[in-house]
This record gives sequence, structure tokens and C-alpha cells, in this order.
Amino acid sequence: MARQRKLQRGIYLLPTLLTTGNLVCGFTAVVMSFRGEIGRAAIFIIIAGVLDLLDGRIARMTGTTTEFGSEFDSLADIVSFGVAPAMLAYSWVLEPFGRVGWLVAFLFVICAAMRLARYNIQAHSGERRHFVGLSSPVAAGSLATAAFAFPTAPGVGSPTALPLMLLTATLALLMVSRFRYRSFKDLALLDRRSYIYVLPLAVTMVGVLIWPRWVMPALAGAYLLSAPLVSVSRVFSGAPARKELPHESFDG
Repeated sequence: MARQRKLQRGIYLLPTLLTTGNLVCGFTAVVMSFRGEIGRAAIFIIIAGVLDLLDGRIARMTGTTTEFGSEFDSLADIVSFGVAPAMLAYSWVLEPFGRVGWLVAFLFVICAAMRLARYNIQAHSGERRHFVGLSSPVAAGSLATAAFAFPTAPGVGSPTALPLMLLTATLALLMVSRFRYRSFKDLALLDRRSYIYVLPLAVTMVGVLIWPRWVMPALAGAYLLSAPLVSVSRVFSGAPARKELPHESFDG
């Protein structure tokens, strides 16, 4: 009986430990950005995203979802996917732009905070297939993959400086947009038909392991463009806009 109680406590603690790891990675990314270690900061943000994905999934799978865990996760996310990527962007590309660069970095932080606040309000949505607006971990991860691929800080006169600043601002605005992004929460990998997804997932994982600097930004770019392209295609095809449910799926 005592052993079973210890096991249950361990199961309850596991999501919290993963969320703590997420927070540690976010804080470490901030420190690395201050030091100018852009590549390492980007890696820690990406790891934070993986831990954030795991803590929620494990909590739901084990039935250990709690109000404390939800609030703790949200507070950790604002550090890892709001402050940390903004500091990364500022140290990497925005600082030479002066006040404009500072404003773009702050725009990312405030949009991430609004995204997380909106999620907290709509947390009990019945819609699982889509996110309304870009998820903040995906926005942070997209910025981190770009920094990981090109860690050298460009100067103001560099041809890549302005596009990277615009990328940061675009990611911020996508978080508070109304674009509907696929969540993939409805994928049942334990289903009999899961073999349909196994091969693409395996190929993607191999690509990330072998060519991470190229595959990760490509995947991020494809996902970022997916929702706007679907919206544009609906407009030109004359298809009726999908009626939104009273509560949409918002995820940090």
C-alpha cells in the first residue's frame, strides 16, 4: 500500500517536474541570450517546447491534471515562450535597430502573454482539431529554429537583418490572429489506422536528426504558412467560412 501511494505521488509530480524543466530551459535561454550565445539559447527554447508538449500530454494520459499544474504551466510558458524568445531575438538581430528593435521584442512578449491569457479563459474548449491563432510554443520554436540555423548576428546593413525583424513581428501578430492552425491533438497513434502517420513521422524525425539546421526551419515555415494559405484558398474558391464554436481551442 505504501509503495502504491509513493507511485501515485510520483505520477502526480511528473508533469510538474516537466513544467519545471520547461521553466529552467526558458530561464537558461535568457541567460544565454545575454551572453550572446545565440545557438545555445535557441536549443534551450526548443527543448522547453518539447517539455511543454510532454507535460500536458502526460497529465492528461495519467489523469493528473490539476488547477495548480495548469497555472504553473502557463506561468512557465510566458518565460520560455514569451520572454526567452524575445530576448533571443533582441540579442540576435533587434538590438542594432534601437527603439524599433526594442518595440518589436516587446511586441512578441505582449502577444505571447495575450495568447496565454486567452488560452486560460478558453481552456475548456470542446474543439481539439485546431488552435485559433499560432500557439506560443510554436511561435517561440519557429524563431529559435531560425536562430539555430543562422546564429551569427547580422548587422543593420545586412540583407537578412530586416527580414528577421519582420519575422519576429509576424510571429507575434500570428499569435493573436484568428487563423486556424491544425493542433494534431486528434491524431490517434494507437489506432489501427495509425500506420498512415508512422512513416511521415519517422521520416521527419530522421530528417531532424540528420539535418536539423535545415529541416526544422523548413517544417516551421510550412506550418506557419498552412493556416493563412487555407484561409486564402477559401476566399478564392468561394467556400463558406467555417462557423466557429462558442469556445474554440486555444493552447499556449
